Parts: sequence; structure tokens; C-alpha cells
Amino acid sequence: MKRLFLFFCVGLLFNTESNATTNVLDGQAIFIRNCSVCHSVNPPPKSAPPIVPLASHYHLRFQTKAEGVNHLVGYLQSPDKRNAIDSRAIARFGLMPASPLSAVELKAVAEWVWDQYNPAMGRGRGFGGQGAGRRRMNP
Repeated sequence: MKRLFLFFCVGLLFNTESNATTNVLDGQAIFIRNCSVCHSVNPPPKSAPPIVPLASHYHLRFQTKAEGVNHLVGYLQSPDKRNAIDSRAIARFGLMPASPLSAVELKAVAEWVWDQYNPAMGRGRGFGGQGAGRRRMNP
């Protein structure tokens, strides 16, 4: 019986550690719940730019994750054409509304968006390649 009680106490000790990690906000879950109505993760777009190409724009413009995340949080709080990373997206989809999420939730989403960067995106299939790979049919 003492062994069973000891085993139970050790289990509780390790369980409290896992509970501490659940307090960290899940940016992907927040994205799915609040942003995925308009944004897809990968192309094709829904009614707003997809996240992976958007993350590529952020990686090209900002050298550190902190800079990119801070800019994205500010943009989500108060979208403005002058601060948009991709003016073509604004022309195509329009300006998004300000997000009702808290600053902590916005930071979690922005960090998740930053982490969606795929360096291979846009290579190979003409996506973003400005005609790369197209052949002329009638020479």
C-alpha cells in the first residue's frame, strides 16, 4: 500500500509540471478559432492571404522573430495600408478589420504565423516565381 501511495505522489509531482505548460497559449488553436474563417494556412487563399506566404513576407522584411512578431501584433490591433507587408494583398483582399483578441493572444498567433515560414515556398511551380518555369508553346 505504501508503494502505491508513493507511486501516486510521484505521479502528481510530474502532473503539475504538465499543467504548467498548458497555461502557454496555443497560437495555432487561436488561429483556427479566430482567423481560419478568412485565412487558409497554404494556398489557395480563402478571402484573405494564406499564412505560409504571409510568413515568407515577414521573414524577408524582418531579421528577427521579435521584430516580425511585434510588427504583426501592432498590425492586427490596428490594420493600416501604410504598415502592410504586402500591398498587393491589400489591393486584392482589402484591409482586414482590427482583431478583437487580447495582446497576449495576438502575440501567440503572431509567433505561430512567424513559425509557419517555409523557405521552399514559391520555388518550382511558378508560385511567386513571376513566370519561372513557363514554356512558350508557339516559338
